[in-house]
Amino acid sequence: MDVIVAGDRAELDAARTALGVGTGGPPGGTLALVPTMGALHEGHRSLIRLAREHARHVAVSIFVNPLQFGPAEDYSRYPRTFDADLAVCAAEGAGLVFAPAVEAMYLPDRQVSVAAGEMGTVAEGAFRPGHFDGVLTVVLKLFNLVRPDVAVFGRKDAQQLALIRRMVADLDVPVEIVAGATLREPDGLAMSSRNRYLSAADRGTALALSAALRAGAGHHRPQEVLRAAGEVLDRAARADPPLVLDYLTLADPATFTPVAAGHRGPAVLAVAARVGGTRLIDNVEVSLT
Repeated sequence: MDVIVAGDRAELDAARTALGVGTGGPPGGTLALVPTMGALHEGHRSLIRLAREHARHVAVSIFVNPLQFGPAEDYSRYPRTFDADLAVCAAEGAGLVFAPAVEAMYLPDRQVSVAAGEMGTVAEGAFRPGHFDGVLTVVLKLFNLVRPDVAVFGRKDAQQLALIRRMVADLDVPVEIVAGATLREPDGLAMSSRNRYLSAADRGTALALSAALRAGAGHHRPQEVLRAAGEVLDRAARADPPLVLDYLTLADPATFTPVAAGHRGPAVLAVAARVGGTRLIDNVEVSLT
């Protein structure tokens, strides 16, 4: 199908009119947004397909957001594959792609941002200060610009998902948040645009992330979950190349603070580590008894 490409607010408004979004009549109907930074893979495809289940029209945003990258991170080399991404969107039935330039998203004298609060300073936020402020700022701007009824995010970024849900609740944003499952490669590695950075040797070590999560998820008490996962990561730290752990946490899924020793109920076992020059994250939901 044909995809309308928009690069700014005026083009978005024209696209919404062309699709009939929000008119209530033919072709009319609701709009779902799938925010991405491009370099689309099968995980993104699954989110687009999920979005189609929740709205008549689907928009995909493609924007590498500078606000969520730290000064020593990979913003400049983050993969940008727009033509291939556009083909993916067309194949999966998206009707609109919003692909703005940085200048179209942020004023040169921008002053106001969204603050992620305490939840933005733990786990991933402790290793990437300000990251979630940048994420929430761009997501809120995308919501205001695209004006979706539904927005779809992947569970692989579990802390990001929790923060977006909290922002929507705290700021009364009229968007329904839908979560899509984490997709994995046949070897267990969680799908990520950064996987293309991994050499064959790097990838062999990186498989320890998913292996650690599987080991931890086989237990149901906090100390046992962390011990089992930690043993796998400790072995990977001695591999060649080594896995360099940033954090392993067993967290409350709503706040991402570590659960207490006697916690019962749902939790998220989350890990972040570096292999070579690539940083990867992964998580799994666990039930503690």
